[in-house]
Amino acid sequence: MRRYKIVLAYDGTNYSGYQLQTNGIAVQQVLEEALAYLNRSPVRAFGSSRTDAGVHARGFVAHFDLDKPIPPANLVRAVNARLPADVRVMKASYARKDFDARKDAKGKEYRYGIYNADILPPELAPFWAFQHRPLDVKAMQAAADYFVGKHDFASFAANPKREIETTVRTIFSCTVKKAGPKILIVVKGDGFLYKQVRSMAGFLVRVGLGEEKPEAVRDLLRDVPPRTARVPTAPGRGLFLQKVFY
Repeated sequence: MRRYKIVLAYDGTNYSGYQLQTNGIAVQQVLEEALAYLNRSPVRAFGSSRTDAGVHARGFVAHFDLDKPIPPANLVRAVNARLPADVRVMKASYARKDFDARKDAKGKEYRYGIYNADILPPELAPFWAFQHRPLDVKAMQAAADYFVGKHDFASFAANPKREIETTVRTIFSCTVKKAGPKILIVVKGDGFLYKQVRSMAGFLVRVGLGEEKPEAVRDLLRDVPPRTARVPTAPGRGLFLQKVFY
């Protein structure tokens, strides 16, 4: 038996997230079905994170064991031949026996895209959030700067309906950049709570619209009030898990 580490890219539009769900098809389901066909027995593929419904990935990491080892290059071709077109294994490698895609991760990078114009081109609709009102990117960056550091992000996360040890997380960097109508929020941190990045993005949009001051982020992180509608959750389609760091 050999353990493998793979890097996945997927269009999450038609999926309920990575992790197996009872209310829809998950990326994990189609991946495990492809692996089981090759292994001739069930395979469990453990992911680096869950990802929400509709969220995409360019650098999602997973690990699994195969009873019948296959060279990594051959594995990539064989699995992709069995996967739907919106899920692809980009890389595969042998991993040490105790490698864990989630527990061994040191950090993640997420990217959230907002198309800020009068009209959202239809070909971009599955991958970009849309805002037709002008956004003040300088104010958004000023607000984003307050996210950097170690904070209690309870006010910027949804209830995951499961116990978690702490809501404290460390953000390494948070940038907001604009190129034409495209605004890209890039967040790097040691880990993220349920819907945290989408909540951060949603609040930055409120700042960009002038509905909140940049300093409001500082106040929410300092005072840690209960989560309310003041912090909206941005649509899942604008979010990509870009990379997992080990």
